[in-house]
Amino acid sequence: MFHNAVVAIKGLVFDFDGLILDTEAPTLQAWQEIYAEHGVELPVDVWVQRIGHRPGGSELWDPYAHLERQLGRPLARDELRVRRRSRADALIAAQPVLPGVEACLADARRLGLKLAVASSSPRDWVDTHLARLGLLGHFACTKCGDDVPAGKPDPAVYLAAVEALGIAPHEAIAFEDSPTGLWAAKRAGLFAVAVPNPVTHRLPLDHADLRLRSLDELPLADLIALAEARQAATPRPSS
Repeated sequence: MFHNAVVAIKGLVFDFDGLILDTEAPTLQAWQEIYAEHGVELPVDVWVQRIGHRPGGSELWDPYAHLERQLGRPLARDELRVRRRSRADALIAAQPVLPGVEACLADARRLGLKLAVASSSPRDWVDTHLARLGLLGHFACTKCGDDVPAGKPDPAVYLAAVEALGIAPHEAIAFEDSPTGLWAAKRAGLFAVAVPNPVTHRLPLDHADLRLRSLDELPLADLIALAEARQAATPRPSS
């Protein structure tokens, strides 16, 4: 038996990379500089294959291997890794919080919503940046790639986040910038909102329940009302 019921949104779950902080454009720039040193171009359309997956996952596109194939020879990977990471870290440190994030968090606190982060990145990466930006204290929990057995698009990290918040998946809204993240959120049963950044806007995001240009495009109260109406209209198994 399936039924429709009134749904009250009780929590928000945020991706991190590319959603709260644009770590993706700086990382791409650092890699493009490495490729350019070797006389090779790294197109954005190639790079985006890796966005949204857990680092180290078997499905992750490897920029080192791709560059080696272009050159037809092996690279000094350790030396390149150190230089690329140093350059990317410097570029990321100069990035502001993405538009609308802080206002959304403030509105969510005012409305009494529970807040979490669900990221495929490692915990030390996510929590360190959130603390540096003064945002870590907004979240009741952060669930990361090293907390779950499978990364996005597997729903595990979203299921872990809503469980930690003590709410049902359909009582939460997820904010994501990538196709893999959106699939993870939807497979977990959350209302999935796409908020693409300058890199991910070119990716297929049609499976999102809603797409926004930024987190300040729609007042949070209006977004919640829309999500509640959509979720209430979705049949769920009777308990």
